[in-house]
Amino acid sequence: MSLDTSITPDEQVNSAEAAPAQQTEPAQAAHQVQSTESTESTESTGNAEPSAPAEETKPKRGRPKGSSSARKTRTVELTLTVTGTADGEWQAELKHGSKWVARGLDIPASAVSRAAKELHEELSAPIDEVINAAREQQAAKVAELEAQLEQAKQALAELES
Repeated sequence: MSLDTSITPDEQVNSAEAAPAQQTEPAQAAHQVQSTESTESTESTGNAEPSAPAEETKPKRGRPKGSSSARKTRTVELTLTVTGTADGEWQAELKHGSKWVARGLDIPASAVSRAAKELHEELSAPIDEVINAAREQQAAKVAELEAQLEQAKQALAELES
């Protein structure tokens, strides 16, 4: 092995910084100088071979060593979206990951209420409130239509007489 004894301006700065280190740890400082020289010699010859420390920082492919061979629980992501309107019309959509399984399925309010009760009480209470409000609104609409029907029947009876 031959040593390059010429000193570049960068090496002068490095040697000035390394001087106190050489007094305390001469073996470590000598190693730093040798690694600097070997890096510079590969750069000057045009070889683009990476140095050993750079190879250690690359992530390795495959499973890391020491990992457990036990199977991990596989999770499945299903997203069920139930949408209701004030008129009491309900629709359901189901998504598996990012793929749609079903969209815009009409479902009765009673099925939504039963499903919510089966799932959890915290889900059923707010859903039942929405369904009851829709039921009251529909009952008011029926009463209004019945009143209009009665008025129409009376008007028809007056026209016939």
